[in-house]
Amino acid sequence: MIGLLQRVVEAGVDIDNERVASIGPGLLVLVGVRPEDDEPSAERLLSRLLQYRVFADEAGKMNLSLGQVRGDLLLVPQFTLAADTHKGLRPGFSTAAPPEQGRQLFDYLVKAARGRHERVETGVFGAHMRVSLTNDGPVTFWLES
Repeated sequence: MIGLLQRVVEAGVDIDNERVASIGPGLLVLVGVRPEDDEPSAERLLSRLLQYRVFADEAGKMNLSLGQVRGDLLLVPQFTLAADTHKGLRPGFSTAAPPEQGRQLFDYLVKAARGRHERVETGVFGAHMRVSLTNDGPVTFWLES
């Protein structure tokens, strides 16, 4: 699985001009699923997301995790992260998981996250979403499991 995480001051998801999710300070994570991914992949990604030290400590160094700062988590499904962009001028999507597998693993990730973290919001799988954010830093990392 792929997680593009961004440390944010705030973030939100709108569908058809309606706000369906919003968070304050924390992490916005765009989630991509590949055909070889499975539930253990989701668990590894979640562990890394929750423990990845991207928040400043008292000395201003990135040394604190999402849990330590009690930040919010917004998970947004984004199949385009798994696109093949190695050649040509148009992405190919044969490297992304089929929709049903992607939905199952995204749902699994969300359920696991809600069991391990206090505040978790989500985008909607398969929907045309408008994702807004105020990046803090900016701080952005690509994680794979």
